[in-house]
Amino acid sequence: MKKSDWDQYFLKITRAVGENSKCLSRQIGALLVRDKSIISTGYNGPPRGVPHCSERYTCDEHLIAHLQALHGERTHDEGVCPRRLMGYGSGEGLNFCIASHAEVNCINNAARQGICTRGSTMYLSCNILPCKNCLCEIINAGIEEVVVLEHQPYDQTSLFLIKHSGLRIRTYEIGDVSCPS
Repeated sequence: MKKSDWDQYFLKITRAVGENSKCLSRQIGALLVRDKSIISTGYNGPPRGVPHCSERYTCDEHLIAHLQALHGERTHDEGVCPRRLMGYGSGEGLNFCIASHAEVNCINNAARQGICTRGSTMYLSCNILPCKNCLCEIINAGIEEVVVLEHQPYDQTSLFLIKHSGLRIRTYEIGDVSCPS
């Protein structure tokens, strides 16, 4: 297979992995690949056993109180991210978010199984570079390359980390296949 064929194959899988996410904001999938074999997967969501956001509306007293203070008795809409109900945009109000990003969950799933991540490539189903926190984990895990849909920066700190780490970033080489984000 050509590189573009492998990229197309891994992109399809990252999208399928992301569909497992219960996140009400975004569904992101991640794969770790070495020698054209998948060694780990991850998607964004809360830690194992922790209720996801649609369940938090009934069991998280802090969240319920915060939403009641903002909106009165009508405290939630189960299909909407709690941060969105609080007026936060993407990447804001993260102190209310219980999810780990797909990149970190992918690395943690490998660690949980005793799989070495050094020298691997991470494929992501998103159109933005990883955030600063995820990049720190990716770099420290020894991952050599990250493949994303677009080379769009998350923030300036992410660009600094990429520039000074030796981590390679590339976009999918998928030829004529469209990549909706």
